[in-house]
Amino acid sequence: MSGDVSATAPGWQGQGDRALLTGFGNHHASEAVEGALPVGRNSPQRVAYGLYAEQISGTAFTAPRHENRRSWLYRMRPAASHPPFTPFAGGTLIAAGPLADEPVSPNRLRWDPLALPTGGTTDFIDGLITYATNGDAAIGQGLTIHLYAADRSMMDRAFVSADGELLFVPQQGAVRLVTEMGVLDVEPLQIAIVPRGVRFRVELPAGSVRGYLCENHGALLRLPELGPIGSNGLANARDFEVPHAGFEDVDRPCTIVQKFMGRLHATTIDHSPFDVVAWHGNLAPVRYDLRRFNAINTVSFDHPDPSIFTVLTSPSDTAGVANLDFVIFPPRWMVAEDTFRPPWFHRNVMSEFMGLIAGEYDAKAGGFVPGGASLHNAMSGHGPDVASYEAAIRADLRPHRMADTMAFMFESRYVLRPTRWAMNTPLLQAGYDACWDGFRKAQLPMTEGTAR
Repeated sequence: MSGDVSATAPGWQGQGDRALLTGFGNHHASEAVEGALPVGRNSPQRVAYGLYAEQISGTAFTAPRHENRRSWLYRMRPAASHPPFTPFAGGTLIAAGPLADEPVSPNRLRWDPLALPTGGTTDFIDGLITYATNGDAAIGQGLTIHLYAADRSMMDRAFVSADGELLFVPQQGAVRLVTEMGVLDVEPLQIAIVPRGVRFRVELPAGSVRGYLCENHGALLRLPELGPIGSNGLANARDFEVPHAGFEDVDRPCTIVQKFMGRLHATTIDHSPFDVVAWHGNLAPVRYDLRRFNAINTVSFDHPDPSIFTVLTSPSDTAGVANLDFVIFPPRWMVAEDTFRPPWFHRNVMSEFMGLIAGEYDAKAGGFVPGGASLHNAMSGHGPDVASYEAAIRADLRPHRMADTMAFMFESRYVLRPTRWAMNTPLLQAGYDACWDGFRKAQLPMTEGTAR
């Protein structure tokens, strides 16, 4: 897997990123070679072509049927066939909770974007940096937030997280996710999920890339309930896309880098790990185009709660309170009457890590740019800056379309603990609090007996 690592290179067999399967959480069946997929059973005595049957489970065997996620893979060699893992020398800026030795600041935090690497030497693993984490991967709770910047396709190695499923949010440049179950091309304004335990490599078909990565340690991401909204709206299940089976028949050494309890470990095998010829099940990589999100908004008055912009959610053990919500702020019409239209000032029990894919965010007039990030932990007061507030209270409240924008939040019931790197990098904006300086004191009418 050196040189040209494209999924269309010699040795790869399959449909690539064409004719994708559709539906979120659907049970799919796909084979890259006719007859490779067993019929009527999962584990026959002898699988066609001498393939090996292997199940990958995203939930416990005994999870309720409507929550149970697993797939059967039919591969050229068992995934179990590898030497012992040993500590990996790289990835020193990758972590996962709990970070008990790191104090948590109550301050609002904001970062400038990661610089794009140059020289063609930084692949996805080398360019991955952890910003914040909460919960504990060991007990299946919480999440970890990483950002990445890379200028080289992964060559001679693959990556896999045993700590959680991975939600990719590209910000600049497209990535090609070559996975055990097929190929997905993911560009900015699209997202992708790679299930926990699924091996993959990241190729860069169009040069340097930058983006966000959320590692979910808790319950698997799912579509939120719609409640009074009804049966349609927000992200529609039919718009999620799953790859067809494809495999790489290459006998050349490949290093598998595995994230386990926040640390990286590696082993080397003598062949490509992407040798799954057929698969069926409801646990698979998936892609979604954020431009297909059907935004719901007020048509009368008051700015609605941001929960109406939830694309995906990972529930916690408390009903209605999420381990992780993935929320977007897409292009939409603003028509509320007699209303302060940007997000109001608020203090929230949920912790909010925010990113910007494109354009501007309507609550910040400057300093928050595409590729940047901010963290407002539980009960940290935040909201529009002075310039945004002044513009909003003076705006002519005609219908207004917010165009050319896409912001998002990773929101969690658990406090997010920034890493030591995130608290000490020059990318951390020292003057972020100043955006709330300069608000004028309200002027009340004075009457007899009014206390001052």
